[in-house]
Amino acid sequence: MKDIIRRGLEDIKPYEPGRPIELVEKELGITEAIKLASNESPYAPFPKVLEAMRESLLDVNRYPDGGSTFLREGLSNKLGVPASRIMVGQGSNELLRLLANVLLDPGDEAVMADPSFIVYPTVTKLMNAKPILVPLKDHAHDLDAMAKAITPRTKMVFICNPNNPTGTIVTRDEVERFIESVPEDVVIVFDEAYFELVRDNNYPNGMDYINEDRPIVVLRTFSKVHGLAGCRIGYGIAPEFIITAVNKVREPFNVTSVAQAGALASLECDTAVEERSRLNTQGLEYLYKEFRRIGLDYIPSHANFILVDIGIDDRMMSLELMKRGIIVRSGDIFGYPKYFRVTVGTPEENKRFIGELEALLKVIKDQNDHVKGALV
Repeated sequence: MKDIIRRGLEDIKPYEPGRPIELVEKELGITEAIKLASNESPYAPFPKVLEAMRESLLDVNRYPDGGSTFLREGLSNKLGVPASRIMVGQGSNELLRLLANVLLDPGDEAVMADPSFIVYPTVTKLMNAKPILVPLKDHAHDLDAMAKAITPRTKMVFICNPNNPTGTIVTRDEVERFIESVPEDVVIVFDEAYFELVRDNNYPNGMDYINEDRPIVVLRTFSKVHGLAGCRIGYGIAPEFIITAVNKVREPFNVTSVAQAGALASLECDTAVEERSRLNTQGLEYLYKEFRRIGLDYIPSHANFILVDIGIDDRMMSLELMKRGIIVRSGDIFGYPKYFRVTVGTPEENKRFIGELEALLKVIKDQNDHVKGALV
C-alpha cells in the first residue's frame, strides 16, 4: 500500500517539535516542568492583546476575514508598504510552503545554509526541487559561498537572520554585497523571525531592500517576542506578483479571527516589545556568565536561544534534564551533536535551569571519576 504515496516524499524528514510540558509531566510523573526548547516567549501576550483576543471569541461562530484585511492595513501603516504587498499566514512556516508552492518547479534549486531552519529543505523537496546546502562558516551563513552556489537552476535563496539554531547574524555590509552578487531573477527570502530581539547596530533590516527592482521577500512572525506562538500567525512582504500567486494557492480563512485580533493589537505595543527585547538580552547575558563559570562553551546569540557545547551525549543530557523538569532541545537534530539549544526563559526559569544543569554535570563527573578510580 505504501506505493500509493506520492514519490519524492521519501527523503523528507517529519519536523520534530519540542515536547509539550503537559505530556512530559504525564510521562515522567513530574510537576512544575519548564519548557526551554522551542524558542517561545516565556511571557504571556500583552494585556491589550489578550483583551482583543477575548473580545474576538464572541464571534468565532463566523469565519475569519479571509484576507486578514485589517491586519494587513495595520502592517501597511507600520511598515510603510502597500497592503497589496503583504501576506499573512499560519506562522512563517505556512508562508514558506506557499512561496515554494508558487516559485519552485520540479528540478529547480533553492540555496540555503546548513544547518538552518529545517523547513527550508522540507518545502523545497515537497515541490520536487533540490535544496543546495551550503555549510555555515563560524556558525553563521557563508554568503560568499552561497552566492557561488547559485546556478541557472536556482530560483530561491533562504537567509535565516538570526540563524536558527545558532543565533548568529549576517551583517548589513555582508547582505548588501550578497544582494549585488545574486542574479535579478532569483528570489531572496529573508526570514527575520527574531527581528525584534536583535540589538546589534550592524544587523540589517530586510525592509530596507524591499523595492520594485528585486524579488526580495521578508518574513516575520508574532510567535516570538509578541508571545503568540500558540496562535500561529506570521506575515511576509513581497512583490505584488508573488502575493498574487500566493493568494491563488493559500487556503481560504487560513488565519483564525482570534489570531488576527491578537496580532493587530500587538502592533500597538511597541514599548512593551522593547521591554521584552531588553529582558531577553539580560537573560542571554546571565546565561553567558553562568556557562563561563561552569566551564561550558556556547555560541553567542542574537535571538532568544543559545546553542551550548556540553561535550557529551546531548540526547542523554536532554533526557536527564527533562527528568529534572527542564525541557531543552538536543543539538544532534540540527547537526550539532554534543550541543543542546536552550531558550531564554524568565529570570526564575533561567536560574532554575542553571542550577539543575550544574547539579547534573556534577553527578556525571562524580560517576566518571568513580569509574576511572575503579579502573586504576
